Amino acid sequence: MLFIHNDVVAELLTMDECIAAQEEAFHQLAEGRAAHRPRSDIYTPCERDDGYYRWGTMEGANGGYLAIRMKSDIMTWPREDDGNWSEDKYCVEPGTYMGLIFLLSCANGEPLALINDGQIQHMRVGGGGGIGVKYLARKGARTVGMLGSGGMARTYLRAFKSVRDITRVKVYSPTRANRERYAREMSLLLNVEVQAVDNAEEAVRGADIVSTCTDSMSPTLEADWLSPGQHLTMLGPAEINADVLARCDVKITQGRNGLDVAGDDTTRGVGHSPMAWVAGSPEERKRLPQAQETSGFSADYPDFADLVSGRAEGRTDDDQISFYHNIGNQGLQFSSVGALVYRKAVEKGLGRKLPTEWFLQDIRD
Repeated sequence: MLFIHNDVVAELLTMDECIAAQEEAFHQLAEGRAAHRPRSDIYTPCERDDGYYRWGTMEGANGGYLAIRMKSDIMTWPREDDGNWSEDKYCVEPGTYMGLIFLLSCANGEPLALINDGQIQHMRVGGGGGIGVKYLARKGARTVGMLGSGGMARTYLRAFKSVRDITRVKVYSPTRANRERYAREMSLLLNVEVQAVDNAEEAVRGADIVSTCTDSMSPTLEADWLSPGQHLTMLGPAEINADVLARCDVKITQGRNGLDVAGDDTTRGVGHSPMAWVAGSPEERKRLPQAQETSGFSADYPDFADLVSGRAEGRTDDDQISFYHNIGNQGLQFSSVGALVYRKAVEKGLGRKLPTEWFLQDIRD
């Protein structure tokens, strides 16, 4: 068994391979050869009186591998003086995080690897957005309007460059230094023109591909900023509102999400959680944000499997506005990309070896 650190993942995983692995897994799902369980979270009070502890998991199986991704976070939902409302998290202390992917063999049940999830998380989400661009953006799409300048905004742009000949990018995020740093770094990395602009509307208007990649708890763009022929995608469930969706002619979600379970301790849409099992007193639960009226995690329009199987139609002309809801198959993304990283690590002799017998026992459970 291997422990595979983020540094090893960064060395092994390319965006082209990340997109290809996910795309194959999504096709297998359409053909009934893959399975996944959507993300679900457990909330319970923590040591902070302005936050909550969150445990999140998601699972997927395809190509002979199963993965469960597990994350342990202290959650807060800060509001800034300028009105921005976001979701923040850490493990132990601000700036550190805990996320692991446990990869197993479907052939004999063998535990194969524990993988830090940071690099794969960013790559699989960005790669998912790239799949949406590949199938739904106009063939001549070359310009990007990017809202957000963090790690996800970087992998989204890398994915777009993998599937389209991107030549120009406009980026906006509230902090000038962050958006200017993004412009410098991504311009050098991708050899494209990247311009930092002073407001979100300027970034969105006229771009072939529009992507919002923020941790915002409220919508980040307006419907009247959109124009015919654009392709739109997002990162978080709160970034797109109903008015924006109404402007879109073609809407495809990555995969069906949400769990059809309801009870006194379950809540939909706590922060960025699709389904949450919540503990705590009524007073403690007041720390949690109320569910927002946004595009959310669930979508009542066709998914990728419908698109590639011919049950749903994608873009049919260059004037349509398309939207790709880049949420739904999270567990399957971790099984497909995690397995790819594991195979490459074994091939190159990378990763730290752990005795497999540490994870086996002779007591039947």
